[in-house]
Amino acid sequence: MCTKTLPDTMMGAVLPGNSSTQLHSYDVPTPGHGEVLLKMKASTICGSDIRCIYHEHLGKGPEGYQGVIAGHEPCGQVIAVGPGCRQYQAGDRAIVYHISGCGLCNDCRRGYMISCTHPTYRRAYGWQRDGGMGEYMIAEEKDLIHLPDELSYVDGAQVACGFGTVYEGLEKIGICGNDAVLITGLGPVGLAAGALCRKLGANKIIGIDVLDERLAIAKDMGLVDEALKSGPDNVAEVRALTGGHGVERAVDCSAHHAARLTAIQATRKWGRIVLIGEGGKLEMQPSPDMIHDQKTLYGSWVTSTWRMEELVERLVRWNLHPSDLVTHRFPLEKVDEAYALMASGKCGKVAVCYDEELHA
Repeated sequence: MCTKTLPDTMMGAVLPGNSSTQLHSYDVPTPGHGEVLLKMKASTICGSDIRCIYHEHLGKGPEGYQGVIAGHEPCGQVIAVGPGCRQYQAGDRAIVYHISGCGLCNDCRRGYMISCTHPTYRRAYGWQRDGGMGEYMIAEEKDLIHLPDELSYVDGAQVACGFGTVYEGLEKIGICGNDAVLITGLGPVGLAAGALCRKLGANKIIGIDVLDERLAIAKDMGLVDEALKSGPDNVAEVRALTGGHGVERAVDCSAHHAARLTAIQATRKWGRIVLIGEGGKLEMQPSPDMIHDQKTLYGSWVTSTWRMEELVERLVRWNLHPSDLVTHRFPLEKVDEAYALMASGKCGKVAVCYDEELHA
């Protein structure tokens, strides 16, 4: 059922793989069984889009881009619902979990559609099926998370990937008031880590990045207590800031081999490290770097639908707004500028926005 007359066509952005974008006209789709049609309100840009799609189509399998409308961090308003929908109706505000899985495998039943391996039904929005860089978008009802009125659509767009991914990793290692935390890589994911560590009660937050612009953003926003320029002395600097012991918890958001090693070596005995940033390599000496100090290393990939729901509830309780990390908003017709800025790294989070979110 549709609440108003819809246009016949819409604009959507694709990524040809040569560090550019293209806008094309598409028919406005009609939702099928168990699907909804969303009017896009915000779609934020993820580092994985830059790494695997924007510059060059490097991804394979679950990271293989198939020329669809880009954008896997979408948030919008339900405009129409197809037959068989049970919870959502026109007018509802919704976050889209950005991977649609088969719904029947063990991972899907746990809510981790990111780990679904079905060769046909596992399709990520913005990678193998149309995403949020278009005026309208089809999503399966099972992939939606309700967006509370207390959160903006730009808040919700970041829950779909960045904040959800970080929250999952932090829950694995545990964060409390006893902990000094090191964050390597202060891009949007690292900034989200700082924001969440604050609310989870971290005693001290230390951030490292190679770009002065990102160090300044993290410091100015109060997301880190100490901002260190990436360099060969980082381990010694972190230990000096923690009484010589190192941090209790470390979060790598950089995917850089040197930063990952710093995160491990700057963690104290019995500490925990989580790897969130994708790609790159890790080279270490297991005995002195991990085994002899009884450290634990976690890998963490995105999150689950149930944990996303938990995060949304906590964002409201904490009065934490992911939109605060957005430094630039662009309309769809300037999507090329949005991706170019995100690729430069000299920014916080970048969002393509529609309607009321564009000038919020």
